[in-house]
Amino acid sequence: MSTYTIALPIVLGYIVWILKKQKNDRDANSRGTMLLLRVQLIEYHDKYMAQGDIPSYAYQNFMEMYAAYHDLGGNGMVTKMKNEIEELHLKQKER
Repeated sequence: MSTYTIALPIVLGYIVWILKKQKNDRDANSRGTMLLLRVQLIEYHDKYMAQGDIPSYAYQNFMEMYAAYHDLGGNGMVTKMKNEIEELHLKQKER
């Protein structure tokens, strides 16, 4: 019985340490993903605002990236950019 009273806290402590490390890794991955999405969203915004219109595929990509960015906790200036992109005219196919 004394072996359990000694070993159990050690094992539980190790499990807690592993779980904290995994959470830190997930948080870092989420933050990195969010930052990469922000960079891409800014590039899309700058490019298509300068052009004055946006192809439908780029509009769909922007909205999907924004949704993922927002789900990761990002907002603020990118939400303003999303609103501006929504006001652009969709580019018509050239024949």
